[in-house]
Amino acid sequence: MPHALANYSRTAIGIVIVALLLFPVYWMLNTSLQGSENLLETEWFPFDLSLEGYQRAIDSQLGNLATSLLISIGAVIVCLAIAAPAAYGLSRTNIGGRSVAVFIVLLLITQMIPGIVIANGLYPLYNSAGLLNTIPGLILADASHGIPFCILLIRAFMQNIPHSLLEAARIDGAGEVRVFLSVVLPLSRNALVTAAVFSFLFAWSDFLFALTLTNGSTVVPITLSMYVFVGAHTQSWAALMATATLASIPAAVLLVIAQKYIASGVTGGAVK
Repeated sequence: MPHALANYSRTAIGIVIVALLLFPVYWMLNTSLQGSENLLETEWFPFDLSLEGYQRAIDSQLGNLATSLLISIGAVIVCLAIAAPAAYGLSRTNIGGRSVAVFIVLLLITQMIPGIVIANGLYPLYNSAGLLNTIPGLILADASHGIPFCILLIRAFMQNIPHSLLEAARIDGAGEVRVFLSVVLPLSRNALVTAAVFSFLFAWSDFLFALTLTNGSTVVPITLSMYVFVGAHTQSWAALMATATLASIPAAVLLVIAQKYIASGVTGGAVK
């Protein structure tokens, strides 16, 4: 009986925690469906549904959603193109272990640098290179944020690939590039998918780079667009919440599709 009571208590606590975590999502959906212009007038339950907010959001924000999607996909491609070979090199390097450890520490330090510091540092460089207010500029900036994390994640996975598989491929005549492309990458699929998902989320949720490296007129990601939308339409809460809901859909769908790969990719480097 005490054991059953303990299980019920843990279940109840878990339900309360999940409810608290999901309440902001519910309130966002609730507000977006009521068409209320006054946030204080929002009802707890949307009995009279209205899609007016979504109509406004689609009319004004669809292009910005496409811009964010393009930037995020580009950042994923850049991250994987750089992080995967770097992670393989670090996992199979013959240099001293202390040198690798120092490099890993440097990667961790880059993760601790505030984003606004990196954005301010990139601004004069982008100004000289003509990358301000461009999609390639934002792709490179967002990728710079995700590359160190991707290297650390993929390297932990690649270290567990048996050396015998790589040696067998080399004995069959495969060069180092062929070994990497035909053996290492397929075996590292879970880690690559996990790194891609996190890179996408980093780029999709970016606000500082978009605010600092663009003027908000030509290239406008959805995060920056929502910031401007708040200033221009402070009373259009239904449209704002509808925009937030639409902006959440790509990330939510991606996480649902890739969740099994993420679970394997995150834990892949934890066990020898």
